[in-house]
Amino acid sequence: MHFSANAALPSPPLRPSRPSPLGSPPRTASRPSGAASGPLPSAGAPSGGSPPTTASQSSTRSPPAPDCWNGLRERSDSPLAMVINTHHHGDHVGGNGVFARHTDRLVAHANVPELMRAGAEDGAADEKTYPTETFQDTWSEPLGDETITLRYRGPAHTGGDAIVVFENANIVHVGDLVFNRAYPFIDVGGGADSQGWIDSLETIHGALDDDTIVIHGHGNPDFGVTGGREDLLVVRDFLSALNEYVTQQRQAGASLDEMKQTKVLDGFEAFNFDWALSLADCIEAVYREQTAR
Repeated sequence: MHFSANAALPSPPLRPSRPSPLGSPPRTASRPSGAASGPLPSAGAPSGGSPPTTASQSSTRSPPAPDCWNGLRERSDSPLAMVINTHHHGDHVGGNGVFARHTDRLVAHANVPELMRAGAEDGAADEKTYPTETFQDTWSEPLGDETITLRYRGPAHTGGDAIVVFENANIVHVGDLVFNRAYPFIDVGGGADSQGWIDSLETIHGALDDDTIVIHGHGNPDFGVTGGREDLLVVRDFLSALNEYVTQQRQAGASLDEMKQTKVLDGFEAFNFDWALSLADCIEAVYREQTAR
């Protein structure tokens, strides 16, 4: 598996984003086997047989984070080497304060600290635990028998999405670039770009092989949070269909409220389940993108 080095990419505008609606996801959302208890903790990456232990993401928020830490302790008594935040949303960085008691290395893309501050509620910015190390395009480090590489492909789900590659294991954690058969959160205020998201998914898909295990940020309980590279193309196809729908509706003179009356896009019926987000949320996000250009 190979990832080509990314050229320098301009940073997206950092505007206050509305809080992620996934801070308290519905209980029907799935979690990976062995993950911390509580509603939909972020999908975790493997802890290999060789010390030290690495947690790929902070837990959903501080209540489940101790459970996640205890789960890691049951697997290994090796020290925690680092925590990697795939992006700035609270359901992915909310446990930083817990894990920071066990490691001083919290790694994320360079835009994440500012996005965390911009998205904080009034007076809450100083209460957050921020990344201690950041990167712009690529970051890589050996860890035991593994090499972990982080890539930034440009604005997509947010303006600071890191892709975590476990090179030797052929495992890739794509964070919230994949909501597996679930309506995604397109954080326009947090630097999202749905067209850039489409491009990123195609690039990542081309860099993986059919044996790569892909860990998703969230998943429909019928499909789970692990899969293969084909799952990236499902999200790509949904985002493409969504953009096409909004474009066609705007050209036909439909208002945003009229557009949002549509409950499902053809071919994506599986996305309709008991979930924190709806098609209407996605339509509004892409409408905001298109009308801001």
